[in-house]
Amino acid sequence: GAATPGASLAVVVKNTTQGGRGEGIRCAIGHGVGVGIYAMFAVAGFSAILEATPMIVSSIELFGALFLLWLGGSALWNAKGKAGPSAEGSSRRGAVEGFLFAFMNPKIILFFLAILSTMLPSEASGIERAGVAMVAMVIDAGWYTFAALLLSRPGPAMWLERRRSAVERTLALILIAAGVMI
Repeated sequence: GAATPGASLAVVVKNTTQGGRGEGIRCAIGHGVGVGIYAMFAVAGFSAILEATPMIVSSIELFGALFLLWLGGSALWNAKGKAGPSAEGSSRRGAVEGFLFAFMNPKIILFFLAILSTMLPSEASGIERAGVAMVAMVIDAGWYTFAALLLSRPGPAMWLERRRSAVERTLALILIAAGVMI
């Protein structure tokens, strides 16, 4: 699921192009933590709670859609006239955006509830359940970290830099479209 190109990759690419390698990696790790939390919810048996209170899922969908619209709008606004990636520093913007993007994405919780809650044996221990959630988090963070590292290499980075405005506008429109679809 993590390797499927989509809005999550767009957030990582946006952070990598706007903030450099470090910002892209922080975004990837933040996204992985958000995914890990949802995976933990799924293996802990929260599907019964969500089925009993569909308003929780609806609230997550609403906030997620608004966040995507805000993220896409701000990316579209920031795509105007930037000269290049900001200096690598200790910004937490990427980590926060990655986490919030994953945590406010109802598709992620529904995916994990559908897959993990049905495939994990009911007699699985707490350690086994935590291990499954940890694997999901590591795979997600690892994949997007790989994407950030790849995109920040000299060749792809130069290609992205030459097409920065068009790439950022396209990514912004993907985020906005995802928000509208939700």
